[in-house]
Amino acid sequence: DVDEYKVYHVQSLMKAGMYSDASEVCTTIENADLTERVNLLQAAIAYEQDEVMLARSSLETCSPDAEERQVFEGALLWKEKKYVEAMKLFGDAMNTIGYQADLSYNVALCFYSQKQYGPALKHIAEIIERGVRDHPELSVGALSEGVGGLQARSVGNTTVLKETALVEAFNLKAAIEYVMKNMEGAKDALDDMPPRDESELDAVTLHNQALIEMDDKPTEGFRKLNFLLGQHPSPPETFVNLLLLYCKYSYYDLAADILAENAELTYKNMNPQDFEFLDALILAQSSPEEAYRRFDSLTAKHIEALRRGTKHIQDARKNRDQNAVRKHLEEFDAALSNYIPVLMGQAKIYWDLEHYSMVEKIFRQSAEFCSEDESWKLNVAHIFFMQEKYKECIRYYEPFVRRHTENLLGVTAIILANLCVAYVMTSANEEAEELMKLVEQEEEKVEDPSKPVYHLCIINLVIGTLYCTKGNFEFGISRIIKSLEPYERKIGVDTWYYAKRCFLALGETLGKNMILLKDEAFDEIIDFLDAAATVGKSISTTISPLESPENTPKRTVATEARLLKRFFLKMRD
Repeated sequence: DVDEYKVYHVQSLMKAGMYSDASEVCTTIENADLTERVNLLQAAIAYEQDEVMLARSSLETCSPDAEERQVFEGALLWKEKKYVEAMKLFGDAMNTIGYQADLSYNVALCFYSQKQYGPALKHIAEIIERGVRDHPELSVGALSEGVGGLQARSVGNTTVLKETALVEAFNLKAAIEYVMKNMEGAKDALDDMPPRDESELDAVTLHNQALIEMDDKPTEGFRKLNFLLGQHPSPPETFVNLLLLYCKYSYYDLAADILAENAELTYKNMNPQDFEFLDALILAQSSPEEAYRRFDSLTAKHIEALRRGTKHIQDARKNRDQNAVRKHLEEFDAALSNYIPVLMGQAKIYWDLEHYSMVEKIFRQSAEFCSEDESWKLNVAHIFFMQEKYKECIRYYEPFVRRHTENLLGVTAIILANLCVAYVMTSANEEAEELMKLVEQEEEKVEDPSKPVYHLCIINLVIGTLYCTKGNFEFGISRIIKSLEPYERKIGVDTWYYAKRCFLALGETLGKNMILLKDEAFDEIIDFLDAAATVGKSISTTISPLESPENTPKRTVATEARLLKRFFLKMRD
């Protein structure tokens, strides 16, 4: 019954996402001295539920001179996407009460929301610099400096940590690096954060960790995102990102389940076009015809928006209005980035059916707007490659690879592999060898042994697979085995998946007595499978988005290598 305790109760309920209960408790607080505080709490409850008008009306009952009111008004303006006005209020608040890390973070967030990453990073750098200087006990960078895999001691979720806004600053830095496609920078930003145990991490940090580690630890990433989705509140991006990642890894049934179980989040956190896109993508698995029709309908909407954008740009250029040209170009780029996934989803329906000429036709129809887009050009190259139109695919792959000669390891390995194969198939063996030498030199420069690079391995895997498909198994399998050396660094989920397919194809051909294999080739295969069984004891052969029951046996590379060895021993005998 003590009003002061009721205020703490309201704050606890808000942290737990129980906003209606928190609002109810607010109405029972009668102490006049706490009126201002209660009004701010009611405004915060409305703010968290995206009820901006209600939050503003609660805020208007507060004293106009209250410092919190000025900051809160800035937050409301940010929520309404009025970033310049919000930034001005945060700046005024800092001028009044002096430098505060959380206010500097708010300014950085406004810059980020306007895609002005340079000024945002400048404010973030200042927050981090002050935090490191004033609070060395927070061990900033301890995780990234850890030697020998030692776990840095947790600093906990202290008041000091909150006041420094270091967690928020590092998360925003990671987000900027992620948007700029600098995954190493994003990972470093999260590693430099003051160390905390996983159970102590806030929702935003956990979400960012899951996203950034997804390529290296997909099972772990799915575990974190599923955990967050079960928490209320969770970052609004969790729902959409989990759906997109399920679709990326072809777990369409799980994506459909998530959509069905979280209907309220669909309306709250997704715009209608994103929902239509994901719905069509999931539907393509059970009803490709209906999905294609829906993609067609979405395409028509996007094309209309792109044509409108083109006209706006032309009109602005005629009027010589540079600001309008810049604005309409940004809008056109945003519209194009929304259209490209729809185009890819539509083309994927025919790609999965291996109807590549139809995929080519779909891409040709979109050339009017997409012909300068990098991802469009690369996908056109992939289509030509699958149709064995090697000269045409070289025309698209080559300029892209040349532009990235300084950072070949930043290029997706399959692009380099396909280009090498195309060179080989057009008798341009010298160019293929030159490219492979360049990749090898880049890999030798990588000093960190904990970060294996697979580019040369994948190029050789693809070339080996090509020889296997042409029936030259002895050379193909030998190439694949050499591509995986040293085995302890190169054998992983993906590389094993593609290598074992060639071994199985060879096994099938041997089983049908279509070829004879020399004893030396059998010995080489069995020696390789023995080595794979040794190094692959803890390497899973699948990526699972769900936690497996403890008693479920784990399928590892070692298990599959022993099964393959048994088969080849039978074949030899």
